[in-house]
Amino acid sequence: MIDFKGTHYPKDVILHAVFFYLRYAVSYRDLEEILAERGIKVDHATLSRWVVRYSPLIALAAKCRKRTVAGSWRMDETHIKIKGQWVYLYRAVDKFGDTVDFMLSERRDEATATAFFR
Repeated sequence: MIDFKGTHYPKDVILHAVFFYLRYAVSYRDLEEILAERGIKVDHATLSRWVVRYSPLIALAAKCRKRTVAGSWRMDETHIKIKGQWVYLYRAVDKFGDTVDFMLSERRDEATATAFFR
């Protein structure tokens, strides 16, 4: 569990800000403006400290919650239409039939997909 004791902002605000910074390519100053539009006044230096402090803890918590994958897996390939465009869908499927990971590609390239899953 991530400890937010002593912070001046609610846990949800901190998590949202860190997620937004890590997920989208925005600067700290842009993120400061985005949060200000939502009524949250926070300095870009504080956002930087939040990312440095909480991103490793969030990654560790997510890694602990990640389900285990069977040791053996197989690659599955199919051709599907997404938003009117045909693409290749490669899936790594474990021995229980659960999808481990997937990759979309415009061109058929099994070697690249295999390297991606390794």
